[in-house]
Amino acid sequence: MKLTISQQSLYGPLQLISGAVERRQTLPVLSNVLLQVKDNALFITGTDLEVEMVAKIALVGEVFEGEVTVPAKKLVEVVKSLDAEDMITMQLQDSKVKVSSGSSKFTLSTLPANEFPNLEDSIGLAEIHANVAELKNVIAATQFAMAQQDVRYYLNGMLFDINQQQLVAVATDGHRLALSKIAITSELSDRQQAIIPRKGVIELNRFLSSVDEAVKLQISNNHIKASSDHFSFTSKLVDGKYPDYEKVLPKGSDKML
Repeated sequence: MKLTISQQSLYGPLQLISGAVERRQTLPVLSNVLLQVKDNALFITGTDLEVEMVAKIALVGEVFEGEVTVPAKKLVEVVKSLDAEDMITMQLQDSKVKVSSGSSKFTLSTLPANEFPNLEDSIGLAEIHANVAELKNVIAATQFAMAQQDVRYYLNGMLFDINQQQLVAVATDGHRLALSKIAITSELSDRQQAIIPRKGVIELNRFLSSVDEAVKLQISNNHIKASSDHFSFTSKLVDGKYPDYEKVLPKGSDKML
């Protein structure tokens, strides 16, 4: 594996992907990011087995295909220490990744790429098309009401209640409830509900803030996936039943403010 890339092209995507990396290190490889060079592009993947993020960066010049995992935190620190105009060469040699830029040289330890887990692509993903700015606003308007470490685990996240024309985002901690709606177009024939875990909501919001291109949202029984031309985000869904939020909303009020 060998590639040359500018610091400016690498740092932003690498910083975004590092947000999904496992910090508690239940498995050593989860503190790493997966680097894959193929089809004249660099793919960077980070995961904690609940959330997965992938960035695709086009490459020019001499490229040798291959794949390996390197420590995420160390790689971010190395790239951050370089100037935006610097060109970075990365090469896999003797189970080490050599990173060089000008007179700066770094050596990073590696773990085999085949040890790196991946969230399975779900079969039968239903596509949803929504305005990116509106989707981001929906999450921002409701995420503050999510519970934190509640024994009712399904409250430690956000509900997406979706039909063909509308996406309703709901969050509650049992004391307060926030709800926001946007118009969408989807292939869903029936109403479908998905509970996104707390970290998934936070990282999805970061993902939407980092892209300025069209985003496709896909949903299945087990996963939700958001993807653009250069990034993709996948999160497992919480297996549980969300409370019927519509029964909580006041009806027939005789006083309006």
